[in-house]
Amino acid sequence: MLRFYYVILISLPFILFYLGKALYIEKHDARYTEADRYRIARRAISILQRNGFIRTNAYGTENLPCDGGYVMYSNHQGKYDALGIMSAHQAPCTVMIDDKRSHQLITTQFISLLKGIRLDKTDMKKQVKTILDAIRQVKEGRRIIIFPEGGYYRNRNEVHDFLPGAFKCAMKSQTPIVPVALIDSYKPFELNSLKPVTTQVHFLSPIFYEEYKEMNSKEIADLTRARIVEKINEVCHKNRSPF
Repeated sequence: MLRFYYVILISLPFILFYLGKALYIEKHDARYTEADRYRIARRAISILQRNGFIRTNAYGTENLPCDGGYVMYSNHQGKYDALGIMSAHQAPCTVMIDDKRSHQLITTQFISLLKGIRLDKTDMKKQVKTILDAIRQVKEGRRIIIFPEGGYYRNRNEVHDFLPGAFKCAMKSQTPIVPVALIDSYKPFELNSLKPVTTQVHFLSPIFYEEYKEMNSKEIADLTRARIVEKINEVCHKNRSPF
């Protein structure tokens, strides 16, 4: 967490500026498009990366569908995950996040700026309403990041089981599933060090509706997880020293 607090401290003038910017945008919503909001968010992420000595390498951007909405399902390693994906994802996208986590300082303004999807896990009716709204948004062309593990405590480069219910958003909207493999994404904010770190974001080949339409949510969850695990194992095996 050392880097997290260091970045907050060293970036305080920028944070105050972007918090003010986010509040202004919320009051003048009609003046700003989703692309405007996303551009501002990525600019803030870029400052965080520079001040925190964080580098993120992106792979497989050519796999991202050119048109329409889709859902990116990613393994979860820490607070940096969504930021890393967005830094690598050129087109506007947003994230689905636990409502309780979303109201933390800075996080809440960031989620509001991106018109993120807050999922209240304590209220089933609200959950259903939120998921139905997310399905509508994806049908209308939005791109959403979902972390189907449901948590990230000390996951590191291990991938836990995916929650099948998280895949209803793609199934009901009949849109592509884009598996995203994060590698070393835990390092920026979990390690107590200020040494430069490099994370990786791998956008894998989409799983189109025609491929998964006959599958149930558990089968889709297992398939998506298997592809992510395969990529992580492949990359980590290549990087492992023979000595």
